Amino acid sequence: MADGGGPEVHDEHVCKQVDGKMTRVFELFGKRWTGLIVAVLTEQGAYFAELRRAIPGISERMLSDRLTELSAAGLVVREVDPGPPLRVAYRLTEAGKALEPALKELGRWAEDHLPEGGGCPEQFRR
Repeated sequence: MADGGGPEVHDEHVCKQVDGKMTRVFELFGKRWTGLIVAVLTEQGAYFAELRRAIPGISERMLSDRLTELSAAGLVVREVDPGPPLRVAYRLTEAGKALEPALKELGRWAEDHLPEGGGCPEQFRR
């Protein structure tokens, strides 16, 4: 009970739920392309067209949507260069830059534990 008279008591179900912080992380990074966009931007800021070329298969619409989400989350800043020609650049905020060690660690983990070719065991690949 949270009435100030003692420790709050949770039942087993509540204690075994997924942590709220992890839920927030994967609500954002569980979306396709999001992690790749951040990974590209950890190297340096980039113009929209450069990001599109750096991430094969992403559509302009999807890139725009993901950049908007990352900006709303405070991880990316959008900067307009009035030109001519008008160009839009993106860079990571300090919060976005703070993801770099985690992304590098994920890359090392993938190298050690995820086989090339999409992660499917050899017997299932064609």
